Amino acid sequence: MEKNVGFALCGSFCTFSKAFPAMEQVKKQFGTVLPIFSPAAASIDTRFGKAADHLRRAEEICGRPPFTTLQEVEPIGPKGLLDALVVAPCTGNTLAKLAHGIADTSVTMAVKSHLRNGRPVILAVSTNDGLGAAAENIGRLLARRHIYFVPFGQDDPVEKPASLVADFTKVAETVAAALEGRQIQPVLI
Repeated sequence: MEKNVGFALCGSFCTFSKAFPAMEQVKKQFGTVLPIFSPAAASIDTRFGKAADHLRRAEEICGRPPFTTLQEVEPIGPKGLLDALVVAPCTGNTLAKLAHGIADTSVTMAVKSHLRNGRPVILAVSTNDGLGAAAENIGRLLARRHIYFVPFGQDDPVEKPASLVADFTKVAETVAAALEGRQIQPVLI
């Protein structure tokens, strides 16, 4: 099934090792992938890798350089560029902005622009406070039309009891279901 899918990465750098294989699977399954990076993902070097290397890897997978600015992503909605938009990883900060309608980064603007067309947005949660401050925002977004979640659960209940992370191996499956207007189940794993 040939589709145009956006794939946005936010600054949960520890999950990039899972996000890139998910991006590859989405590319393989749907054909065209437009990579999008948040300002943090596009510019911060961490122990999990250099920003330039992450940008290059996304370009190699998708065959095009990532969008990183508000100006680049704003036309996504008006031009109907995407059939679906994935945010993986979706940080607590991005969850909060999406839940409250704030569009001040390349990723949140891409989501806002894309949603104007009533097309699916797929969120792959990755936040250390998912069962803390971010829980309210997850709840708000679970109730929104056109928002779908990659199944998620606690990644380390003993050492990080409030932390939630999506199962990145289910990103492509979640996209396929979302394109049919369905949330895959179970959401909580």
